Formats: sequence, structure tokens, C-alpha cells
Amino acid sequence: MKRVHLLEIVDEDWCPRSIRHAVTDYCRFVTERAYSPVAPLLAQALQKLSARHVLDLGSGAGGPWLHLHPLLREMGVDVTVCLSDHNPNLEAFERARRLSHHSLTFDPEPVDATQVPGELAGFRTMFSAFHHLRPDQARAVLADAVARREGVGLFECGDRSLLTLGGLLGTPVVVLLVTPFIGPFRWSRLFWTYLVPVLPLVLLFDTIVSWLRLYSVSELRELTAGLDGYQWDISTVRIKPLPNKITYLIGRRGRAPAASLRRRLPDLNTPLHRSQAKAAFTRD
Repeated sequence: MKRVHLLEIVDEDWCPRSIRHAVTDYCRFVTERAYSPVAPLLAQALQKLSARHVLDLGSGAGGPWLHLHPLLREMGVDVTVCLSDHNPNLEAFERARRLSHHSLTFDPEPVDATQVPGELAGFRTMFSAFHHLRPDQARAVLADAVARREGVGLFECGDRSLLTLGGLLGTPVVVLLVTPFIGPFRWSRLFWTYLVPVLPLVLLFDTIVSWLRLYSVSELRELTAGLDGYQWDISTVRIKPLPNKITYLIGRRGRAPAASLRRRLPDLNTPLHRSQAKAAFTRD
């Protein structure tokens, strides 16, 4: 099945900000721990480049960084992280900065991922955001990173499989169950969930559209064609113990063919994963 780029409600200018922020808050809540399996991949890429700063693009409500940043530190990778977005959710960004004790910072101005301002340097990441871009925009994001000689890591939960789609069909029920536990607290979120139950329907619609928009491994490889001077590692990693996968792309400077980082890294879900990861990084 080919990728289809349909309208996603939260991408539209007419979508009320309160609904957009409620959607991004929900997405952060349900996925922030799901990205743990990519921590060794990201840690190795950052170490290879001696990167000390990460610029997260399309951060939504902060993405997985409150959970992912401590994992990187445990693996010996200490970086600062700057959150950014085309439509910044400043309340959520401020919450992330406060809860991380200022390890996470943010840019309050809108940031276009296809033309990142020169003062925003660092290894670029996108979590659950790359699918929002049409192919020409997605290519521009990669080309801009290459032109600035910055590393880049793109990560998406799921793929265009019926298994992933089946899991999304229960979204309205999940929204009704978890909304009281999502931070930061917003009266508007309760209003749109329980009094006027628009949010469960918007999330169901947008998650299905997002599923149709997800880039496959082969499509990601096509987007990198001709971007010379970079190593591109494009593959999937499983979210254990679930059967779901994370599709990822990691690009860094270098001309040698990219080996699979995933095959060289320890399993994050084993008891000794952190010590094994540190040992692997020391050998490198």
C-alpha cells in the first residue's frame, strides 16, 4: 500500500489551539516511553559525532525527552536538548523544562524544520513528526541538515501495517480513560473530552490519517538519494514486549556505507542493557 497524504485536523490553521495542544499532549503521554528502544541508536550516533547539543524539531508537547534524556545520560551521553515546533506549545515546553530541572530548553518562536535558523545548531531529531511532511518537505528537512553538516535522527512509532492500524482503532476509549492523568492540566482538555467529546473523534481521525502518512523504510531511502557525504541508517526496531515497531532514519557525516547500528547494539530490554551499551561505546 502506497503512502497517502490526507488532511490531518491539527495541521490546519483553523483548528482551535486548545484542541491542537490537547492532541499533542495526548500523543506525548502515550508515546514518551515507547521510544526507549531507540536510545542506544541515538546514543551511538551522538557519540560518533561528539555531539553535545540536540535540536528537537516538531516537538509537539515535548515528545519523549523527559524519559529519553535520562536514558542517554545513563549510557554516558550528556547533551542539552532544545525543543522547537512550527506551532510551539509553550505551556508544555515550560513544563518539560521545569520537570527536567532545565536540562531541556526550548525556542519560543516558530521553527521551520525545512529551513532551520542558523543560530539553532545541534544534532536534529524528530519524534512522531516526520509523517506530517509531504515528500518535498521531508526531502527539504534532510537536505537542510546535510547542508548545515548536522546529524539527523527521525523516529516514528509504527508502520503502515494492519497490526498498527488495529491498535489505533481503540484510540477514543484510551482518550476517555487517560485524559485525567495527562499533564499539564487544562480545563479545555476536559471540556473537549467529556462535555463536548470532540477530542476522542479528532484523535481517532488524525491517528488513522497519520498511519496512512507514515513513511516506509524504502520511501525513506528514496528521500536520501543524492544526499552525498552522509551515512544513512534506515530500518526498524521492535518495541518489546509488544509486536509494534519504530521506523527510524539516522544520518551523519561520513562517506563509508552505513552499517546497521541496531545489529551492533545490546537489547535495551535486558537487565544488563545499560552496562552492555556503555561497554560497546567504550570499545568504539
